[in-house]
Amino acid sequence: MPHRTRLTDTQELPPPRSPEDGGVAAATLLGFQAGEERWLTPLTDAGEIVSTPPLARAPLTCPWFAGLANVRGTLYAVSDFALFRGGEATPHNSHARLLLIGARHGVNAALLVSRLIGLRKPEALHANVPTVDAPVWAAQSFRDNDGHDWRCLDVAGLLADPRFLEIGA
Repeated sequence: MPHRTRLTDTQELPPPRSPEDGGVAAATLLGFQAGEERWLTPLTDAGEIVSTPPLARAPLTCPWFAGLANVRGTLYAVSDFALFRGGEATPHNSHARLLLIGARHGVNAALLVSRLIGLRKPEALHANVPTVDAPVWAAQSFRDNDGHDWRCLDVAGLLADPRFLEIGA
């Protein structure tokens, strides 16, 4: 059986940063794109990243529920994150990835994302004014030194959101 490598297994993380340092919970963040939006999530919540396998569609589900994916014998509920956010459906191309976000929280959930952008350091991010209409799991936003805006994904908050959990159409 092939050895599974998690992204967090290959990274030695520095100690967490305090809220006084900008409010980011971890010293290293994973950047990804969902539709036109750039997102960050703490590396500790990122879980595993895999190429998009074939998805088994589920009838009578929300359009953003992409289906079920079999990743090494484990089924994951896959949500198209861009579509969930109200954007266009994520194309199933060579850039698309599944971000297996739920393992740390005891949930077999995955996000279908447009592409991975890579690791980001919180030192290169500047907090934006909080958005009033943002869901609680996306309340933090930042701007990097290149002028790109980023939203910070609170995975635990997303997995607890009733709208995300209710996949029935």
